[in-house]
Amino acid sequence: MRASAAKHERLYAQGQLLFGPGAGCPNVTDRLRGRRPGSLESFDETIRLQQAFDVIHILGPSAEPQDVPAHFRHYAMMESQMALATKPMFIYARGRGQVEDCFKMIRLGLDLSEEDWAEGSWCYTVINTNSPRQLDLPMAQGIIDFARHGQMAIITPFCLAGAMAPVTVQGALVLQHAEALAGITLAQMTKPGAPVSYGGFASNVDLKSGSPAFGTPEMIRLQIGSGQLARHISLPWRSASGAASNVADMQAGLETSNGLWGAMQANATLVVHAAGWLEGGLCFGYEKFINDVEACQMLAELCAPLKEAPEELALDALAEVPPGGHFFAAEHTMARYEQALYAPLVADLSNHGNWLANGGQTSTERATAIWQKVLETQGAQPKADAVKERLARFVEARKAEGGAPPQD
Repeated sequence: MRASAAKHERLYAQGQLLFGPGAGCPNVTDRLRGRRPGSLESFDETIRLQQAFDVIHILGPSAEPQDVPAHFRHYAMMESQMALATKPMFIYARGRGQVEDCFKMIRLGLDLSEEDWAEGSWCYTVINTNSPRQLDLPMAQGIIDFARHGQMAIITPFCLAGAMAPVTVQGALVLQHAEALAGITLAQMTKPGAPVSYGGFASNVDLKSGSPAFGTPEMIRLQIGSGQLARHISLPWRSASGAASNVADMQAGLETSNGLWGAMQANATLVVHAAGWLEGGLCFGYEKFINDVEACQMLAELCAPLKEAPEELALDALAEVPPGGHFFAAEHTMARYEQALYAPLVADLSNHGNWLANGGQTSTERATAIWQKVLETQGAQPKADAVKERLARFVEARKAEGGAPPQD
């Protein structure tokens, strides 16, 4: 996938791990405004949050803008992504009319020639099967449309063990693999060589309530198995994290962190719902997003290779500091202290007295100030006016024709 017309590298390479935001949420929540239905305002805000952090590599529909009619919604979502961000864009596969509109908007908004458009993938969609063993018409149509245009389709069965899939890890993987292969095959039948990614978003339900569970031991085992199956067919693969918790508490952090670590152990190419997902996808949390970005940044830091230069062994510092001394003022430390160690985004590493003196805030409370600052400073991209101008006539004409209703 391409981030812009001026940058034509592949989005990923073998062994790289990418993060995407929590997506597909009908509601949003934050400490100041509470829980509320997603709107175009909150969609724009979440796009700006995604753009602000390098560790979030692709855009996603974190908040469904329910205040925009369904047959016009895709116009607003595409315009926001192009005006507010520079990262690879997401398109819902909700029928050929909407998909074709979105493709046209990308070509217009980014001022792409037909050759530019045909040369690479500029956007992606997620194709979810309706487990067990069913592919809905909009999803099947989406596979065909994206394949024909050479755009990325991530074929992702959503198998919850004990509900839409067998209760065992092994059985759920059998079902997931069969469904993923069916979608991948349809893409290749449409256009051999069409860009596709294997998707594995499998977890389990709570058999007492039927509610989805995330970050469980079964989910991690399913991630590891999914990675093995994706490598078996030599495709990049999409995993996922997420949280079932209703609030941004320790449960939510643990569930998301477990999913992130499971994806890393499984050598995932992309982790969707890596930041902000609450209530099993029913809500996007602003504070949750910020704290999850911290977790993603720490994993990214962990994945960076260590330098191999001789001075990294710190032999001079070991000779400088006497037995029982300290390295705070050592020349080796002073030369590196600004960049040597990971600097927390949210975490407070001060002692109890200083923490109290600074207000005694929890990480959730500290996260509020961070997203507020981001939204104060992260505005439209320099290209926004030009993008909107190029799109205006097309969108106006399509709305006058009635737009494009979602396909049933």
